[in-house]
Amino acid sequence: MLKQVQILTKNYDTPESHTLAVYERQGGYRAARKALSMGQAQVVDEVKKANLRGRGGAGFPAGIKWSFMRPHPTKPAYLVVNADEGEPGTFKDRTLMERDPHRIVEGCIIGCFGIGAHTAYIYVRHELHLSKERLWNAIKEARAKGYLGPKPFGIDYPVEIHVQTGAGAYICGEESALLNSLKGKRGEPRLRPPFPAQFGAFGCPTTVNNLETIAACPSVIEMGGENFSQLSLLHKNGDG
Repeated sequence: MLKQVQILTKNYDTPESHTLAVYERQGGYRAARKALSMGQAQVVDEVKKANLRGRGGAGFPAGIKWSFMRPHPTKPAYLVVNADEGEPGTFKDRTLMERDPHRIVEGCIIGCFGIGAHTAYIYVRHELHLSKERLWNAIKEARAKGYLGPKPFGIDYPVEIHVQTGAGAYICGEESALLNSLKGKRGEPRLRPPFPAQFGAFGCPTTVNNLETIAACPSVIEMGGENFSQLSLLHKNGDG
């Protein structure tokens, strides 16, 4: 039986947990290396096996959402990470960005590879200044180490990550409103279809995931989807 383990918060109490040196000392970026050596379909399959659900509220299975993406002959694909977190009193995404930003970067690498994207946008509320700073620094460190850019870990699959700030509109937590805001338009929801997987950021195929969902991806790949899915059973049965 699996023992209770910390997943998203395992590095929270480690000094300087936001730095690359500490993150790697805790095993960081091993999952991204592993994912990029797997086939894209296999990465998506592991996320499906994990039964990883969207942590933004809807709970839609992330692996199923990823599988909606199809290569377009002329348009790039994008991963958009929703870190708007506009609900009063919520700070789960903020603490992840402040205390473990490299986990977000690693999750974006895995997510981009899984959906066939080469660019990720992390959409952050403007007032979360420390969150933005930690993400910018993590991206800078990862790029300098060769984990982002034209050949992450020496593998020919370019990945770039950008931090996009929002004006703090509550409605931009909804994915279609967020995508409008990302494009510089008014943050208003739009009718669907078309869905983001067909017509998303800049009119291109896009997957929108909550930041906490992306943060879980390194653990899914490292542990394996089936083992990850069993973690919820431990809590359900009172074993953790």
